[in-house]
Amino acid sequence: MLRLVKTLQIQLQSALEKACPEAAKIAHASDTTLNPQLGPASKPEFGDFQVNGALPLAKLLKQSPRHIALAIVEQLQTNKDFSSLCQPPKIAGPGFINLTLTTKCLKEELRIQLKDQRLGVPLVDSAKPVQGNGSVVVDFSSPNIAKEMHVGHLRSTIIGDSLARVLEFRGYSVLRLNHVGDWGTQFGMLITHLKLVAPEALTKANAIDLGDLVHFYREAKKRFDEDIAFKTAARQEVIKLQSGDPLTIKAWKLLCDQSRKEFQQIYNQLDIRLTERGESFYNPYLKQVIDDLDSSKLLVNDDEAKCVFLENISGKDGKPLPMIIQKKDGGFNYATTDLAAIRYRFNPSPEGDGAHRLIYVTDAGQANHFAGVFQIAKRANWIPDYGRIEHVPFGLVQGEDGKKLKTRSGETIRLRDLLKEAVSRAESDLRLRLKEEGRNESESFIMKVSNTIGIAAVKYADLSQNRKTNYQFSFDRMLALQGNTAPYLLYALVRIAGITRKGGGDLDIAIENLDFNELKEWSLIRELLKFDEVILEVEEGLLPSRLCTYLFELSQVFNRFYDQIPVLKANEPQRSSRLALCRLTAQTLKMGLTLLGIPTLERM
Repeated sequence: MLRLVKTLQIQLQSALEKACPEAAKIAHASDTTLNPQLGPASKPEFGDFQVNGALPLAKLLKQSPRHIALAIVEQLQTNKDFSSLCQPPKIAGPGFINLTLTTKCLKEELRIQLKDQRLGVPLVDSAKPVQGNGSVVVDFSSPNIAKEMHVGHLRSTIIGDSLARVLEFRGYSVLRLNHVGDWGTQFGMLITHLKLVAPEALTKANAIDLGDLVHFYREAKKRFDEDIAFKTAARQEVIKLQSGDPLTIKAWKLLCDQSRKEFQQIYNQLDIRLTERGESFYNPYLKQVIDDLDSSKLLVNDDEAKCVFLENISGKDGKPLPMIIQKKDGGFNYATTDLAAIRYRFNPSPEGDGAHRLIYVTDAGQANHFAGVFQIAKRANWIPDYGRIEHVPFGLVQGEDGKKLKTRSGETIRLRDLLKEAVSRAESDLRLRLKEEGRNESESFIMKVSNTIGIAAVKYADLSQNRKTNYQFSFDRMLALQGNTAPYLLYALVRIAGITRKGGGDLDIAIENLDFNELKEWSLIRELLKFDEVILEVEEGLLPSRLCTYLFELSQVFNRFYDQIPVLKANEPQRSSRLALCRLTAQTLKMGLTLLGIPTLERM
């Protein structure tokens, strides 16, 4: 209902500008003190909007708040523009002015939404271009090379993807970056192990498939911890890697390529698009970070390491906490790479992304790290005045016992195993339901529906939670056909699609002859008109759960409407008008689920 809110604010402001001088005379106040504030009604029974401000004004002017509210209402009712939008205002409690939109106004807004493929959601205002090149960088997923993606990567991946989808839908140019861990000391260990167990891989194409990279990593780590000669060789390989030794670089690329294949299988299954730009990409820019911080007089030598001492962030000793930028051995930390990335991403020259907004989607445990990195980048003047930089933290995925989700042996659950289990359970539930209903479906149908429901259930169960908190993972809850789950929403969407197929009719004719007279119809209309406002809330607050909550509430409002109001058996023009509401509900649910990265179905 954002369009309506903006329209009403403009009209109300205009009406107030005309009403205030007269209202001021009645209230015996100067017109500058009368500044009521407009906001959504706190409860449906209060109408659509509330005008507040009479109560604090009453204390200021030492008058009855109702007296002030009456003065404002009296003048508002003389304004024809305002009266075309709202029914006569009502005063409630200590001077609250409740506003209810006219049915004519609601129908006009509904017509606009029915005709609009974007369902009323505006594109970014091209008349107010952002600076830089207008792009938004969303940094998410970010697994480490030669390590398995686990359940922790799920949250970053799907939260980041849903935020990118919403921003793209709004019209922003979004750069979806996968900041993979493809550089650092661990590669000395991995390359040394590779040269020992599969030297032919470095001289022959496709000589070996590393298979289970987790097993390969564990073997390398075991040798690194137990074999002094191996550890020495691994450290030498790090030096070779940093200096660009051809054979070491080839081994590094082989490990990275093998990991990419593993990652891509999961990204394909989750329908995730990403541009990989690992830590190695920023290696050439690390020296400039040191030089810039030094010239800005932020860099301090501390115990032979180069550090920046953070402001208003103290260690356990109460002293300013240092962030190490370059270690005493000349090596760099994650912080150095992250600073180089910020500098590059905001840089408007060809040697940069020219972004105006950076969004980092990582677990909440990295909040302090990013707070320090962002502070240093700001003090170094790498964040332009128009730039926004935000950390989007998320909590842990827990088991039903409230502890960190792990396998029975205590290991972190691999993401591919979790997704496989979700699809398998969805298939079992579907086969049982088909048997109970006496339906005979093809294997291709069963596999398609099972895969869609399984993946949708896992994604939605995560996205529907407030990302800032931990949540308990439960296959039974997420696959349930009742409650705030993906199967519930998918079933509602399929049900509505079936109604509209049976109903037929010409939507264009229905749009021009809308006729509503039931409270449940108006409740559904009001819910549908909230979609644009919800999308802009997600864009600003970066909380996908807000969209999930809206879609669940919309499906509930629709079900109450359909259960109590006849649609297919209604007479015209009510039948076509109600079918138009059904179509718009289906379009809104499908659009919302798509923006969450949730696949949909025609049949279940």
